Amino acid sequence: MPHSPRRLLATLLLALAVAGLPSFALANHSWGGYHWARTSNPLRLSVGDNVNATWDPFLNTTISDWNASTVLTLTKVAGGTRPKPCKATAGRIEVCNARYGNTGWLGIAQIWITGGVHITQAVTKVNDTYFSSPPYNTTAWRNLVMCQEVGHDFGLDHQDEDFNNANLGTCMDYTNSPGTNQHPNAHDYEELETIYEHLDGSTTVGSPAPGVGNGANAWGKLVSSSASGRTSVYQLDLGNGQSVLTHVIWAR
Repeated sequence: MPHSPRRLLATLLLALAVAGLPSFALANHSWGGYHWARTSNPLRLSVGDNVNATWDPFLNTTISDWNASTVLTLTKVAGGTRPKPCKATAGRIEVCNARYGNTGWLGIAQIWITGGVHITQAVTKVNDTYFSSPPYNTTAWRNLVMCQEVGHDFGLDHQDEDFNNANLGTCMDYTNSPGTNQHPNAHDYEELETIYEHLDGSTTVGSPAPGVGNGANAWGKLVSSSASGRTSVYQLDLGNGQSVLTHVIWAR
């Protein structure tokens, strides 16, 4: 039976509307399915403040931004480590800044994994060796890197890894000009809801695991790298079903 002209028009308009949607709206940017185990939502996490007065406003902004998610409740607490070694604390995130040296990286996120997918502890580090001078000593660069590395600590990946295309308006998008990429966007919150929509039979507390150094030689094997070489992921096998994943954003 032939379709009526009105129905054909409605179908055409729907197809055009879908075609016109931004491509990232349909993307999936979970980082390997990694997540914190918990028996109810929201996920309640402590964030250890091991940053100095320069970085405190940016850490506060990041915590406030991610707390807009319906599945996260973050609380800033006193840091549990000295900034330079930035050792992980079981069951929470530690955030640190220090002059880590000419390592090549602006920021890293490290997550300790058990059972293949469950995060037991996490660390974010920002490297003042680069943030103390141009082009990185700006509000935009500090917000972008802090927001993105803490986002990785929940199990989020990037929405896009091309530094040269138009900004997507999220800190989970790589860019050479971070002015409009300083905060999460709606799709980041939607992805977090997807990652944390299921519940687990127990909460992630984890046992203390060994710290990981600040150079690539301490991070284990390289498991992935962006086409530009500006981002990398390393994996260190700790044995007994545990590993550490390190997400790196390299300086230019």
